[in-house]
Amino acid sequence: MSRTDSVPPLLTATQLHKSFGQHEVLRGIDLTLHRGEVVVLIGPSGSGKTTVLRSLNGLETPDAGTIAVDGGPVIDFAAPVAQRQRLALRDRSAMVFQHHNLFPHFTVLENVIEGPWRVQGRPKAEVVAEARGLLARVGLEGREGARPHELSGGQQQRVGIVRALALRPDLLLFDEPTSALDPELVGEVLLVIKELADEGWSMVVVTHELSFAREAADHVIFMDGGAVVEEGPPAQIFGAPREERTQRFLTRILRPLDGV
Repeated sequence: MSRTDSVPPLLTATQLHKSFGQHEVLRGIDLTLHRGEVVVLIGPSGSGKTTVLRSLNGLETPDAGTIAVDGGPVIDFAAPVAQRQRLALRDRSAMVFQHHNLFPHFTVLENVIEGPWRVQGRPKAEVVAEARGLLARVGLEGREGARPHELSGGQQQRVGIVRALALRPDLLLFDEPTSALDPELVGEVLLVIKELADEGWSMVVVTHELSFAREAADHVIFMDGGAVVEEGPPAQIFGAPREERTQRFLTRILRPLDGV
């Protein structure tokens, strides 16, 4: 997907820094996302990818840097950040976690409508109708009354995606959405995310599924040690990576049996 400088970004994060005690998790992260674009973060475990997502969603407060969403006010983390600023970030985005985090005592439908009805205050009838349509869209029609324990892991994660969509966010954030699934269930979840990408949803995705990143991403960011090592379109990152660290990572992941 081509982008031009004349198109204002939906999201701009600049020079994000974050430490936990003496451990510096983010070291000057820059990220720009345009509306309808899919940015995928890849890299080894512990490289800071999830902390980036949590910062974009207001779940984590960086120590320094700025975030601005869709022409809204710039949040500067060098100064004290008010709760309303964190909530403003959360209002514009919805996050799908590694584990679905569904309420076990709620039905599928109740899990989906809880946010838009009770938190956003939208009319219940409208929210229920929209939730049913979204569930049908991901192949869960007829499962509205089921409890989470009655669903497979892949079905539970699809409910988690629908729950995010029901909030009508500007930005979808996915934190390794297939990492907790059995291998045979990964495909059904990735297919839903790929369809959302094709429909023009704006996304930042953390994943170890490199084939998905190659197919669905507009822009790929490779992180290591809390820093951006290399970024660019998928064809460049996966076909002709420039940095030696990127090359080593991709060689290990894409050809794990070499030399065995």
